[in-house]
Amino acid sequence: MPGLNRRSFLVAGGLAVGTAYTAAGMPGVPATAHAALRSRALAGDPFTLGVASGDPDPQGFVLWTRLAANPHAEDGKGGMPDRDVPVRWEIATDERFRRVERRGTATARPEGAHSVHVELDGLRPGRDYWYRFRAGDYVSPAGRTRTAPRADTFGPALAMGFVSCSQYEHGYFSAYRRLAEEDPDLILHLGDYQYEYKKSTYTIPGGNVRDHEGPETVTLANYRLRHAQYKTDVDLQAAHQAAPWLVVFDDHEVENNWAGDVPEAGSDTPGTAEFRKRRAAAFQAYYENMPLRRRSIPDGPDIQIYRRIQWGRLANFHMLDTRQFRDDQACGDGNKVCDDSDDPKRSITGARQEKWLIDGFRSSEARWDIIGQQVFFAQRDSDSGPLKKTSQDAWDGYVASRDRITQGWVDADVRNAVVLTGDVHAHWASDLKEDYDDPDSDTVGSELVCTSITSTGDGKDSDPADHPYLKINPHLRFYNNQRGYVMTKIGKDAMKADFKTLSTVRTRGAKASIKATFVIEDGEPGPQQTYLRPYASAKMSAKAERDLIEQTIRNETQP
Repeated sequence: MPGLNRRSFLVAGGLAVGTAYTAAGMPGVPATAHAALRSRALAGDPFTLGVASGDPDPQGFVLWTRLAANPHAEDGKGGMPDRDVPVRWEIATDERFRRVERRGTATARPEGAHSVHVELDGLRPGRDYWYRFRAGDYVSPAGRTRTAPRADTFGPALAMGFVSCSQYEHGYFSAYRRLAEEDPDLILHLGDYQYEYKKSTYTIPGGNVRDHEGPETVTLANYRLRHAQYKTDVDLQAAHQAAPWLVVFDDHEVENNWAGDVPEAGSDTPGTAEFRKRRAAAFQAYYENMPLRRRSIPDGPDIQIYRRIQWGRLANFHMLDTRQFRDDQACGDGNKVCDDSDDPKRSITGARQEKWLIDGFRSSEARWDIIGQQVFFAQRDSDSGPLKKTSQDAWDGYVASRDRITQGWVDADVRNAVVLTGDVHAHWASDLKEDYDDPDSDTVGSELVCTSITSTGDGKDSDPADHPYLKINPHLRFYNNQRGYVMTKIGKDAMKADFKTLSTVRTRGAKASIKATFVIEDGEPGPQQTYLRPYASAKMSAKAERDLIEQTIRNETQP
């Protein structure tokens, strides 16, 4: 394809899925194998779910695909035969695969939903690679990935985007497409990659844009089918093809607002054993559908998802799990006045993960320590009076846990602590304080929160200064309730964050624009606004402020 640059290849040409590829033309396949391959031909194109890569280090990464000739099969098996299928893979240093660096064969097994996870090492640090798969007479789309820089070097500035909350029914995944076009080096997904509800359970004003297939996800077949439905979206596939991903789950990959072994219905509800079966099914399907390393293979209802990724001397990414080990939400969950959230025994991470994180702060020599996690970290009080009304599903419901981790990075003299967050379906930026009840206390870190890809629908633009949360909580710096993502540029001297928004998700193809830009200077905690797209608005009445608070809470509280 002469004349195509890297971006146009990945985002345009690279999306042609399952182009027929004759076995006789494949280098490295013995002639004696051709007849066998043809005699066991697949029923159709098996690469309908695309390709992906993830968890990069200086010597390699993991490559992923999952074979599904019929991704909408109700049994969750993707229309694949009940047998092992050989899958050839290759990586190259050019997008036309003229300089193939490595090739091999993996086995897609029915017990793993015919997913493939290829872990590579021995590659060169800090450079781009292209990869693809072959099965039967089909070749997959090509993906671009990248190794991390050497541990003793900074490397060039890192272009990193982060996203969360893609409810398929609420809109089209145009934000994924726009993110792919940014040529990112790395993408973080901070949870709610897919939603568990059956059709029309979680609806938005104006009606849902498209429908979920199948019942609410409870069984392994349910979760496999739901992941497959999401993965068939071409815009999501484009984002996976564009760069390696670091993924963590939140609640909807299993069930809304679950906590440890406790389902949404609460700890006093019979059936905890049944919930553990559901969790096991959800985790199995999650691993099968994500570019994760072997360390994350589930063990029944348990999965190892918190981990640390080093990007040279520039950044450490501490990826957290704030669901599997948390205490149940206090005070019946929701946004409530509650003293139990201050209980020092309560934890959102569990003791083992908390120690792992603080130990990571102590040993870090990175310029930036970036905590990739799921729920709002800074305090958000929605009551303008003397009472404190906060979300019990976020870190506000686990105050002592938040205090210990914040003090952990302070005591470790972490140079730049930055928390990245999803979950709340709106863009936010905030100072992280030593004492949130004292506005004059030290700012000790920064939080950047990405809005949703689609969840809760279009939303609307507004003047951030008008949001009552920012008046009640002076450490909160920015708010916007449109859909989109955050694109960052991380260098030695500063981290720049562009909050990108889309005008609509009700139709496919909306463009992205910068709503605001914030910069975190090296050694100066707290994001500083450098750009805000103008918005003219009349001063809000007291009633309008109350209505906006109530709407914000509703947007963040799923049925």
